[in-house]
Amino acid sequence: MEKIIIGSDHAGVELKDFIKQSLLKEYDIEDIGTFSKDSCDYPDIAKKLANTMETEKDCLGILICGTGIGMSIAVNRYDFIRGALLYNKDVAKLSKEHNNANVAILGARTFSKETNLEFLKIFLETKFSNEKRHIERIKKLSDF
Repeated sequence: MEKIIIGSDHAGVELKDFIKQSLLKEYDIEDIGTFSKDSCDYPDIAKKLANTMETEKDCLGILICGTGIGMSIAVNRYDFIRGALLYNKDVAKLSKEHNNANVAILGARTFSKETNLEFLKIFLETKFSNEKRHIERIKKLSDF
């Protein structure tokens, strides 16, 4: 069973819990918090996810905040993370197929729970294309 690390700030707690419950039968889910609507700082959650993914090889991540922008900025500072903000079906598919994104980022205030879950399922079901051109482009990211 594929492992997923999931985290959110206070704005994303409800969506995180909804997604976690929706995926529990298909995935091994590790919830890194936050666990309440009390205000917290999204960079702390992004850092916790990155640190967990660095030790838990071969897993995927999900991060959620109000818009997804803050989590995107924070988590993409780590060189082994390729976080993709999912905002439509094509992006959900292509971020995995072409960019081999390993963290899906969602905005709890930008789409309904059901729409976010739909984007996420597309992301999770899509495989990396393994085409040479995409492999070379991803390698260039690591060279930064």
